[in-house]
Amino acid sequence: MMNALSSIALSGLGAAQLRLGASAHNIANTQTPGFRRQLVTQQSVPEGGVNASLTRAPAEGDALAEDLVGQMSAGYQFIANLRVIQTQDKLLGTLLDDRA
Repeated sequence: MMNALSSIALSGLGAAQLRLGASAHNIANTQTPGFRRQLVTQQSVPEGGVNASLTRAPAEGDALAEDLVGQMSAGYQFIANLRVIQTQDKLLGTLLDDRA
C-alpha cells in the first residue's frame, strides 16, 4: 500500500511538472507569430495515479489568463503530492519505530 501511494504521488508530481512547463512555454511565446499553445491532457490510471501528455492547440493564439492559472494550479499540485509523500514517509518512520 505504501509503495502505491508514492507511485500515485510521483505521477501527480510529473503531471504538475508537465503542466508548469507547458504554461511557461505558452507564456514565453505569446508574441510569436503563428504560435499554437501546448495543452496538457491528464487521464487517470486504473491502478492509481495519472498519465499526462502534451498536445498542440488546434488554432493559433494565446490564452494568457488560462496559462497563468495553469502556473498556479501546477504549484498547488506539487504541494499536494509532496504532502502525500511526506505523510507516507512519516507514517513509515512511525511504523518502523513501533516495530523496533
